[in-house]
Amino acid sequence: MWADYLTLWWIWISVALILGLIEVMLPGNIFLGFALGALAMVPVVLALPGVGTSLLIAIFAGLSLAAWIVLRVIFRKQSSGARIVKRDINEG
Repeated sequence: MWADYLTLWWIWISVALILGLIEVMLPGNIFLGFALGALAMVPVVLALPGVGTSLLIAIFAGLSLAAWIVLRVIFRKQSSGARIVKRDINEG
């Protein structure tokens, strides 16, 4: 029965919003990739209305993984601004 809900576009937007809120409440960048994957599922569901549940979940997993990898690459370039000390001022 719940498999029929996966073919509705507004379900995927709701899931993306819920996962986005979870990302805001919990530290880390784990749920953001899943939220972007759920948001990317909206055009997939609209373009392929007769797709089965297993394929939808597989596409969601692939899109979430791709979003997570892109986010890792983007956030890796950002620096926290912390200085790395290589020499102690107390050493002569």
